[in-house]
Amino acid sequence: MLRALAVDDEKPSLEELLYLLNADPRVGSAEGASDATEALRRINRALESGPDGPEAIDVVFLDIHMAGLDGLDLARLLTGFARPPLVVFVTAHEGFAVQAFDLKAVDYVLKPVRRERLAEAIRRAAQLRDTATATAPPIPVHEPDPDQIPVELGGVTRFVAVDDITHVEAQGDYARLHTSQGSHLVRIPLSTLEERWRARGFVRIHRRHLVALRHVGELRLDAGTVSVLVGPVELQVSRRHARELRDLLMRRTTG
Repeated sequence: MLRALAVDDEKPSLEELLYLLNADPRVGSAEGASDATEALRRINRALESGPDGPEAIDVVFLDIHMAGLDGLDLARLLTGFARPPLVVFVTAHEGFAVQAFDLKAVDYVLKPVRRERLAEAIRRAAQLRDTATATAPPIPVHEPDPDQIPVELGGVTRFVAVDDITHVEAQGDYARLHTSQGSHLVRIPLSTLEERWRARGFVRIHRRHLVALRHVGELRLDAGTVSVLVGPVELQVSRRHARELRDLLMRRTTG
């Protein structure tokens, strides 16, 4: 039985899609999300739950045109996950089919949705889910390397040295790791990285930023505002964190 998530920012379309999904005997459960950001949070919980967990999702039925993060943006993010749910696009627009299938979509269903056409998409998703489950190798368990953090991009996992990370930026439930070579988005809240990397010299300077003290080149004071230069990037320091940061930098240079 498939566990489905339907995503559409138009309430009537979402309700109709959920009705059709729940009417199909191959769908065990179907939930709705009114935008891609809500869907991303729900998918993140599903991945944390594991493929056999109570919150697992097998397939996402995804509209394309939505306010803010659109369906194609969400699908691109999912390609970076180790075991993402399957994606079926459900849209009123024909012109995005090539991009959709480049993103490994299972199917591309046009609105208004016909019951028999949706049933074919469900059949394909169920078949792919069953094949993947039957052939998936066991996931090896390793102790995490504290000197590296895995990042995923286009289905490839790379390992970034923590010492190369200059600063970290909060992006909702995610964090963007910045290095001199580029940046990487990871599914880890900023607060978690702050706690994990405090002993490695990372310090909170703002509700949105952590910086690595080793990469701070300048501390700037200008008309009562404080900022730091990290490589070529200037970052603002909030008042509540300014004194702690100054003390840590002075201790680092004199210790």
